[in-house]
Amino acid sequence: MTNPPIIKYLTEDDAGKRLDVVLAQLFPEYSRSRLKLWIQQGHVLLNGKISQPKVKMAGDEQLALTIVEIESEVECQPEDIKLDIVHQDESIIVVNKPAGLVVHPAAGHYTGTLLNGLLFHAPDLQAIPRAGIVHRLDKDTTGLMVVARTLPAHNFLVNRIQRHDVLREYQAVVQGVMTGGGKVDAPIGRHPQDRIRMAIRENGREAVTHYRLIQRFRAHSHIRVQLETGRTHQIRVHMSHLHHALVGDPVYAGRQRLPAGISESFRQQLQAFPRQALHASKLMFEHPVSGEECEFEAPLPDDMVALLKTMHEDLTANK
Repeated sequence: MTNPPIIKYLTEDDAGKRLDVVLAQLFPEYSRSRLKLWIQQGHVLLNGKISQPKVKMAGDEQLALTIVEIESEVECQPEDIKLDIVHQDESIIVVNKPAGLVVHPAAGHYTGTLLNGLLFHAPDLQAIPRAGIVHRLDKDTTGLMVVARTLPAHNFLVNRIQRHDVLREYQAVVQGVMTGGGKVDAPIGRHPQDRIRMAIRENGREAVTHYRLIQRFRAHSHIRVQLETGRTHQIRVHMSHLHHALVGDPVYAGRQRLPAGISESFRQQLQAFPRQALHASKLMFEHPVSGEECEFEAPLPDDMVALLKTMHEDLTANK
C-alpha cells in the first residue's frame, strides 16, 4: 500500500548534512535501514527528483517521503498467540518471549510471530512501525522485550536504545571455565563466506559486551551479560570469540566440551539441549511518559534451570 507523500522543507540547520542523516532526524520512528531503502527505491524526492543517501544538503530543499509498507507487514495478520505479558500500560508492553518464537515476519516466517501475537493482543499497534517492536531477540533466545504502543513512545525508546540508555541484562551458560568477568569490544559484521553467520570484522559495526561470572562448573560457566550495543547474534559471536561459546548454540558452538567422568544422563542432556542457553533476564529504562525508572526481571526458563541443576550436581559429585 502506498500513502500520499509527506512534505518537509529543509532549513539552514540541515546544510552540509547527508540526505540519509536528515531523513533519520525528520522521521525517527523509522529505522535507518528502512529509510535508506526508501531513498534507493526512489520514494524520497528532493525538489521533485530522486537522490542518493550520501548527497549533501544545501538547506533549502523540499523533501517528499512516500511511506511504502513492506509486503510482509501488509500481509501480517493478528493471530491469537499466547503471550507472557509482564507489564502493560497506555505507552508500553513488556513481554517475556519463549524459545522458538520468531520476533517479526521475515522470509519463511510470515505467520506465528511475536508481531502477529501483538497485533491480536493490542490492535492499535497496527499504526506503529513494526507493531512497536524496538529491539529483538533471536528465535531461540528467551526473555524480556519492551514494545512501544504509541509513536511518541516508539521514538523515545528507539532514541534511548541508540544512546545506550536501556540496560539489557542476560544470563547465559557457556562452554569452558571462566576465571572472571570482562569486556569484549570487537566490531561485528556479516560473515564473508556464510551469510547466515555473523563474525568479528574490522569493518563491522561497533559491538561492546560486558560479562560477569556467576558460577563456574567443571567444564562450563554461568555468566551474566550486559549489552552496550545490540548487533545481530552479538553475545553469541563475542562469547565464541572468547572460546566460550554458548551451550547448545547450533551456529557458533562447535563441538561440545565434556568434563572427565561425566555421567551418561548429563552427557545426553548437554548433547540434546535444543537451543543456545541465553535468556534476557532484566530490562531497565526510563518510562517514555512518566520519566520513572522501570525495572523488570524474568526468571530463568525451565530448560536452563534444569541444565544448571545438573551442572551443580556434577560439580558436587566430583569434588
